[in-house]
Parts: sequence; structure tokens; C-alpha cells
Amino acid sequence: MTKKKPYQRTRNNVIAFRVNDEEKEILNSKAELSGLSKQDYLIHCITQRNYVIDARNTRVQRAIYNQINEFIELLKKQPFIKDWEYTDIEVLEYLLRIIISIKKGTQNKVELEPRQ
Repeated sequence: MTKKKPYQRTRNNVIAFRVNDEEKEILNSKAELSGLSKQDYLIHCITQRNYVIDARNTRVQRAIYNQINEFIELLKKQPFIKDWEYTDIEVLEYLLRIIISIKKGTQNKVELEPRQ
């Protein structure tokens, strides 16, 4: 059996909770857009730490591209945002904050504060 080094972090506790379909969709979309795993995204949110989204990451770029295409299709079906579901509006707001931060940033990294 290997002995753990004292500086290695261990996560022994498992926390499981239930969410409805709407909350699940929001969590999946935000985690994918951030480039973080769901676990890391939630940890950053609950500890109120800023996190950095690397816009050069191809996974993040693909997630942004796919999400924009989803919104284009949604706009074709429902041209008025007031007719959209809450989940769509929440994800759109998050996506726009990412895009604005990328545009403003001198680097391709976005620093976002978790939302409470």
C-alpha cells in the first residue's frame, strides 16, 4: 500500500443531492461553459472564489459555439425573449458575461465571480 504524502489533498466526503430538470440543465450548461467539472464549478461557487475561464481551451470554445447555435435556433422558434424559459435566460446571461469578459480582457482568460 502506498503512503500518501502529507501535502496531497484528499476528498473523502461525498455529498449527493437532488435537483429538478431545470436546475440540472443550468448546472450542466454553466459547468460546460466554464470549462470546469461540475464538482469544481460547485466548489468554486460555494466557497465564493473567483475562477478563471481559459478562452483558448478548445472545450470551452466548443461549448460557447454550441451554446450560441442553440440560442440562434431558439430565437428562430421564439423571437421574443419574454417567451423563453428561465433556464435559457439564465444560461444566456452567463454566456454573455463570459463573452463580454473575453472581449474586455487583455488576455484570453476570464475571471468570473460565482453568483449567489
